[in-house]
Amino acid sequence: MVYLIGFAEGSCIHALDLVGGGIHAYASFPQVPLQVFFVSLAVLDPLVVLLVGLVRREGVWLAGVVMVMDVCANWWANRHWLQDDPAQLLWLLPITFFGLFVVAFSLSPYRTVAGTSGQPQAALPSA
Repeated sequence: MVYLIGFAEGSCIHALDLVGGGIHAYASFPQVPLQVFFVSLAVLDPLVVLLVGLVRREGVWLAGVVMVMDVCANWWANRHWLQDDPAQLLWLLPITFFGLFVVAFSLSPYRTVAGTSGQPQAALPSA
């Protein structure tokens, strides 16, 4: 459930960034691969929400991969603050903690989802 809330929030943030700045919403980052990655999160985050919501093990796996990449990309893109003004890095703490949470606790949901895959869904009683 926390996956869904966190990734839904990320989806909204990246969608709003794209609405406000278009395809060049992340032009402040000089590295083109970072710009492309942050734009792609407008698709990847909702995909994670969809797959986890459908209880697919690919969703749990993708959630971990996306969060590791997102946290690393944010820290890399803002690394200049380490020398210029380290206090500016405080805004990276929420995404870092969420990323650690997703990765640290992804094994249990993955096992649960993997254990239920391939089993037939119970039929609802007809009225």
